[in-house]
Amino acid sequence: MTSSKKYAFLLLLLLLNASAYAQKEISITIDDPNTALTPKLEWQERNDALLKTLKKHRIKAALFVCGMRVADSNGKTLLKQWDDQGHLICNHSYSHLYFNGKSTTFKKFSNDFLKGDSIITTYKHYTKYFRFPYLKEGNTAEKRDSMRVFLSQNGYKNGAVTIDASDWYIDAEIAKALKQDINADLTPYKNYYIQHILDRASYYDSLAVSVFHRPVKHTLLIHHSLLNALFLDDLLIALKKSGWKLIDAKTAFKDSVFEETPQIVPCGESIIWQCAKRIEAIATTLRYPGEDGEYEKIPLEEMVKAYSKKP
Repeated sequence: MTSSKKYAFLLLLLLLNASAYAQKEISITIDDPNTALTPKLEWQERNDALLKTLKKHRIKAALFVCGMRVADSNGKTLLKQWDDQGHLICNHSYSHLYFNGKSTTFKKFSNDFLKGDSIITTYKHYTKYFRFPYLKEGNTAEKRDSMRVFLSQNGYKNGAVTIDASDWYIDAEIAKALKQDINADLTPYKNYYIQHILDRASYYDSLAVSVFHRPVKHTLLIHHSLLNALFLDDLLIALKKSGWKLIDAKTAFKDSVFEETPQIVPCGESIIWQCAKRIEAIATTLRYPGEDGEYEKIPLEEMVKAYSKKP
């Protein structure tokens, strides 16, 4: 092979490799469906808005159900609406216990898991994925491993998150703003939310490539909230513009990354974060917890202030 042909061949390999990494795929997973009171929208309006947005973008999400939030007749109606539209109905416990807490024993936590499971078993799209509340999977090796065995014995898989975020914090700040003024301009909160998710998506995608040397199919964690009822459509549009392909949650969970079981303590956070924690050179760059409102407080406040000062 001549030098020019060798160069052309190497260039082709580089281009093929680059195109493989350029394909970014993301699915939507939604925690804590609820019928609680919020400003602006009734629960049915919030629920309708979320379902309408997902239908518009032709994707099926995974809904992680915390049983105590949907235990009444309204909650059953809510779940039926998601089930009827083909979204995965998954387990997020009954009481949203903090498994890493010293007072939360494996027995207490596993019993609560079973109670949560009983809430969702009758739905057509009941799917055996379990998401740990707060993404905390055990503060000791014994608790971590006991729950892994328990999930397997019950035919469950970990409904892990690859892209963690703090949408819940932004939602809480919106509620505060609307409590002061029901007609408050929420534009800076929307802008910050989109910027935040795009940033976190880029970070965890880059981290995944560093750890696995390949792109993974992502699961984004967001919540059944006023924030997402108002702005999920804007977010999905922004993700598409940033080069992300929206996929079904069922498709994303087929990625082999969700078979990983990192032996770390405390265990939890994004599954990408957990796997990165095993690599010494990368572990030192990771913050703990991976995501929290404390990281977003000042930047969000600054964006809101800057927006309010605009002429």
